[in-house]
Amino acid sequence: MLDGGRLYNSVIVRPPVKELVKCVSTHPLRNTVDYGLAVKQHENYVKILREEGIAVYELPRLGDFPDSVFIQDTAVVRSAVKRALISRFGEPSRRGEELSVREFLSKMGFEVVDVKEPATLEGGDVLVTDVGVIFVGVTSRTNLYGVDALRNFFKEFRVVGVPATKVFHLLSAVNYVGNKTLVIVPELVDTSYFNGFRLVRVPLEEAYAANMLYLGDNKVLVPEGHPKTVEIMKREGYKVIEAEISEFRKCDGGVTCLSLPLYEV
Repeated sequence: MLDGGRLYNSVIVRPPVKELVKCVSTHPLRNTVDYGLAVKQHENYVKILREEGIAVYELPRLGDFPDSVFIQDTAVVRSAVKRALISRFGEPSRRGEELSVREFLSKMGFEVVDVKEPATLEGGDVLVTDVGVIFVGVTSRTNLYGVDALRNFFKEFRVVGVPATKVFHLLSAVNYVGNKTLVIVPELVDTSYFNGFRLVRVPLEEAYAANMLYLGDNKVLVPEGHPKTVEIMKREGYKVIEAEISEFRKCDGGVTCLSLPLYEV
């Protein structure tokens, strides 16, 4: 555990590419993605992380992959033991994004383990806590073989598979914010899987804000435009930092999707 309960002190990011408009998305405004604005929003996101004392490693753009800015999905990384589990995407068009991340981590001295067929596992389905429990979404992107791969990677943890068919990734509906507390949209994921945790409910009409990033010291990074969620989090004793990420929302991406944490677990 580091810096007021934050689970990581370093992340990897990758800037968006001009092909972002071709991202895999169900959002009705996908075709209106503004690349220039996306670049500015990503730069501001990175600035916020650095201001919070997080070391940011930036990889080069990956032009052949419209979704490559959502780097969280490429791996699950344990900095404390220098091991990384490299994803096998459930979304076939994204396969290949993970290769440069694998190479970078290997050069940093990490032992890399690959998720192998028939398993699929994407980082956006992996919810890491500091109390010995890892949750993993069983979704269209991560299958039961992927859950087994994660269980082998986190052998000393309890790994809990959570069916999450109403969202792309588990972290679209639930996130860990320290202090054995989860933010959750109960209409989107069964709360019974999270017994023993304190649950802070995000209203369904602001479900997008449940994808928030815990920065340590009771600070959370939340997408702009969700006043009810901001008020709820402040009432719970959190300091809220808001980030405008409208162009990434059009690609069904959120604040956690934009960085790959190097977990200190």
